[in-house]
Amino acid sequence: MSADLLYTEVEEDLRAAVRRVLRDRCEIGSVLARCESGEPYDLALWRTLAGELGVAALAVPEESGGSGAGVRELAVVAEELGRAVAPVPFLGTALATAALDAAGATGPVPDIASGARVATVAVGLTTAPSAPLPSGVRVEGGKLTGSVTAVVDLEVADLVLVPATGPDGTGLYAVDTSDPGVARNPVTPLDLTRRFGTLELSGARGELIAADAEPVLRRALLTAAGVLAAEQVGLAQHCLDSTVDYVRTRHQFGRAIGSFQAVKHRLADLWSGVSTARATSRAAADALTREEPDGETELSVALAQAYCSDLAVLAAEESLQLHGGIGMTWEHPVHLYLGRAKSAQLTFGTADRHRARIAELADLPA
Repeated sequence: MSADLLYTEVEEDLRAAVRRVLRDRCEIGSVLARCESGEPYDLALWRTLAGELGVAALAVPEESGGSGAGVRELAVVAEELGRAVAPVPFLGTALATAALDAAGATGPVPDIASGARVATVAVGLTTAPSAPLPSGVRVEGGKLTGSVTAVVDLEVADLVLVPATGPDGTGLYAVDTSDPGVARNPVTPLDLTRRFGTLELSGARGELIAADAEPVLRRALLTAAGVLAAEQVGLAQHCLDSTVDYVRTRHQFGRAIGSFQAVKHRLADLWSGVSTARATSRAAADALTREEPDGETELSVALAQAYCSDLAVLAAEESLQLHGGIGMTWEHPVHLYLGRAKSAQLTFGTADRHRARIAELADLPA
């Protein structure tokens, strides 16, 4: 069955609702100011998005405590959050809800869906869906000890799903970050709107969620990688739109700089790239929603990540360069988009890692 790349009326209504909230509550000037403060995440905005619009559990079935939509709808939300570089714990939540759904665990879902609790998964941010899943955490008697680096949205997480190795293999455990055995060490970020940190566990209590963590984490990483591609498309689209608007109004040598052929060509090439990225991203979201055979879904997601991650960086770089001197100032928001794009380029595997996986899945010679 061929992929459906078009947006449905329901998806467009969802986009409009999310965009309206972000326009009212996530103006780019406030995002810039928040990044310089001691509270970079806007948890009040997240509670609105999760509690009122239900974005936190869109892809979780109703019987598991979610809204029963799908990854297609989740991807639409990701596009809008990417356009606004919204400082909310969306990616960690997408990882956690996908893992809970794959594990068939329903207990924490209602609180996560309402925005009352923030959740994430203790895997390194650069871990690709097909990569080895090393665990630096051991479990004994329900107590977890060890560390995991580069955990996304860790500093605001109330619940962390931690893969831990014991005598019976590697299981997935839910750990409350208020436990005295939990320490969170933030890392200086490249992306000021999405943070990560190191999780340190010293005898922290954990509740077993899944006896075999690997298939659960594989599915969660695959879903999150597909959703991230949509976020990258939204970011790239904003960079294109804002740059087109700027070159229409910025005059040099007595004419708008957008009238110069070299500028037109660069923006036309970027428009073509964004259009292609949108198609690959939609194909990945559609495959994840329809639950295509694992190989086909993974191929769609790998294609989307291989293309969208580099395209988002290109869009941000073009935006920075074509805004000229104003784009080089810290007060201009373009650096937020470049930081998000560069960070996302490494998230869930580099483009080269995904291209290598495409070759494996398509049985192409190295």
